[in-house]
Amino acid sequence: MSKKLNMYMNGDWVESSSNETFDIINPATQEVIAIAPKATKEETEEAIKAAKRTFESGVWSYLPPQERARVLLQIAEKMEEHLNELAELEVQNNGKTKREAESDAQEAINSFRYYAGLLNMPDGQTYEYSDDMQTLIVKEPIGTAGLIVPWNFPLLMSVWKIAPALAAGNSIILKPAEITPITAVKLFELIDETDLPKGAANLLLGSGSVVGQTIAESEDVDIVSFTGSTGVGRHIMTAATGNMKKVSLELGGKSPNIIFDDADLETAVDYALYGIFLGAGQVCSSGSRILVQEGIYDKFVERYVERAKAIKVGPGNDEKAEMGAIVSRKHLESILEYVKIGIEEGANLALGGSQIKWGELEKGFFLEPTIFIDVTNCMRIVREEIFGPVVTVQKFKDEDDAIKDANDTDFGLAGAVFSNDQNKALRVIKRVRAGITWVNAYHLTNVQAPWGGYKQSGIGRSLGTYGLDEYQETKQINMNLAPKPLHWFEEG
Repeated sequence: MSKKLNMYMNGDWVESSSNETFDIINPATQEVIAIAPKATKEETEEAIKAAKRTFESGVWSYLPPQERARVLLQIAEKMEEHLNELAELEVQNNGKTKREAESDAQEAINSFRYYAGLLNMPDGQTYEYSDDMQTLIVKEPIGTAGLIVPWNFPLLMSVWKIAPALAAGNSIILKPAEITPITAVKLFELIDETDLPKGAANLLLGSGSVVGQTIAESEDVDIVSFTGSTGVGRHIMTAATGNMKKVSLELGGKSPNIIFDDADLETAVDYALYGIFLGAGQVCSSGSRILVQEGIYDKFVERYVERAKAIKVGPGNDEKAEMGAIVSRKHLESILEYVKIGIEEGANLALGGSQIKWGELEKGFFLEPTIFIDVTNCMRIVREEIFGPVVTVQKFKDEDDAIKDANDTDFGLAGAVFSNDQNKALRVIKRVRAGITWVNAYHLTNVQAPWGGYKQSGIGRSLGTYGLDEYQETKQINMNLAPKPLHWFEEG
């Protein structure tokens, strides 16, 4: 029987007055696993006002940092107790493998603990303007934060926004992706069991065109943080200009993975697989463009295709599955359209390219690991974000050639270099125009490091101290330690 989901507003679980609902599908089976309400514009505005009232009341925003840290740790403890359940819900709703879902849940818990710890660290600056003047630089919460998260990491991306936003003292409204709200609902059930003041955290379910648009336009929202496609990010940025609210955007990517002749071949192949087929390629930072130096190009392609053929595709609850389902039928069709485009453009399809329609996978949205070789930078499959288990492999001659091809993109989220020459690797990675980079690795990162991109991959940074800064205002306080008349304007 499908579970009925509700929304969380001002400390209460509520239904939507619209009576409109939508089915939540398990992408591995096409089974309806939940029914979610669609919030109205009026309900969204009500949640925003509740968040604003709570912020202005000071019940959360004025709490000492140590008290806010205590509540964040409560949330982390609740999540730890329900880690397996959170991971299982993520598998069912998103289609990712159990190993990925468990890792995401643990990282989400770590994020709450990290920001709780950060609140107990010294902060601020002081300056001496003169003998009698002292300047203090302090950080304060922005106010009401609208948080809009994507479907590829439903739980982790929610926490990447919630943890620093609450840590800073803001009140929040979270809008999960329409098709993957289940772990967000469970998270708020756990939050409801903690000492977080009612109204400080609100959860709305529904469409981006109604809920997301209302959040972006609202003059009662002081910051909107969005992770998703570059096209939607542009729209949110435009909608947010009404009250000049702060905008934080983590958008698309088409990230280069540069492999030199002198790289360890097995290491490069292994990380190149992980770089694109993790999460079935539905990862913004995926290494979807592999650039290989011509001396090892053929050897790399041969070994890469051989390894990719062996990837075990299956439902997330299969312990042996290494790559799970595509999140929805609509997205699967979009990826398959790009496969068709690649073939029409003249790229050589070295592996895959088809939906898996046999055996136990017939009922779900599964796609073969797909590799295009002999591509050029002018092809759409090289330039546009496909957001699936589809990778292109192209050849380069030397360092300058690699850097030129790597930076020939509208995006700048991530990138990597593989070489046993550390000087060359550092020289090249410093010239790659991207915000998240690796040398002889891919995808490995942690909550302490800032996350975000250059160019059309977004504005601002998540995670680390930078992530906390996104949800804070910086204030200058000037203290006159010996007040007396200034006599700038003389009497008479």
